[in-house]
Amino acid sequence: MNALLIIDIQNDYFPGGKMELAGSEAAVIKAEKLLNIFRNRELPVFHIQHISTRLNATSFLPQTEGANIHINVAPIENEKVIQKNYPNSFRETSLLKELRDGGITNLVVVGMMTQMCVDTTVRAAADLGFSCWLAHDACAAKDLSFAGKTVAAADVQTSYMAALNGLFAEVLDTGTIVSRLEC
Repeated sequence: MNALLIIDIQNDYFPGGKMELAGSEAAVIKAEKLLNIFRNRELPVFHIQHISTRLNATSFLPQTEGANIHINVAPIENEKVIQKNYPNSFRETSLLKELRDGGITNLVVVGMMTQMCVDTTVRAAADLGFSCWLAHDACAAKDLSFAGKTVAAADVQTSYMAALNGLFAEVLDTGTIVSRLEC
């Protein structure tokens, strides 16, 4: 059975937020499209919400507007919301139990931030035996810097999707996932 996993699509990642990502506004539109399909078919949806508990954290602070799930993908009454404090959505949460109890074998994954929570969660899901379809156009990244060099967000996004594709997930565009779900 398929389930939609929406990872950290929260206000702090959007314009005016504490950690704006490149492409967040385009990504949330694609995520919303998948969410509507899952809702229309009454398939399981899991919202992951990062709440920062790190000392001196500046984003995703408890009970702030920035920590709230973006309105385009806000949960409705029968959808699970799982709060996490680490990049891995499975770490110290009920996600694994909820998925196994629901007979879920395949995850359709969307979310933010590609190079952190999406990457970590998809790798963990594969290690736990789930197959994953990762919607690359429903995810967003940010620029990274290392050793005096900056890697543009678009290149970060491409690199992470390329690394995940194959062993950890089947990386697809939203349209392809929609077509597969309609079969």
